[in-house]
Amino acid sequence: MVWNPPPLTTSQLNRWSPYLDATTTGTWFLTGSAGTTTGCNLTTQCTFQDLLSALNDGGAAPVIYTAGVSKGRDDMWIGAVDGLRINRFVYDFEADGVRIRRAL
Repeated sequence: MVWNPPPLTTSQLNRWSPYLDATTTGTWFLTGSAGTTTGCNLTTQCTFQDLLSALNDGGAAPVIYTAGVSKGRDDMWIGAVDGLRINRFVYDFEADGVRIRRAL
């Protein structure tokens, strides 16, 4: 399951971004056979709601086992991720470790 954020405008370059909500912005796709089965693949990316609908096929509920952040290979990126929300938990990355709190 891969999320591609929306493109930045020129005025957004080289500064902190506002909060990004991956459930309402950007596009999603699944890799491997899951992408082929759902139609949400690298070629035909979906909204988050479309992806949820495609995964709601009566089978086992999807589970997130791990999460990673990557920028890709084209240009160097120096940045940070903070306030990462997965389901009901928010992960705040601080110098002394990760703080986990329940989302409101």
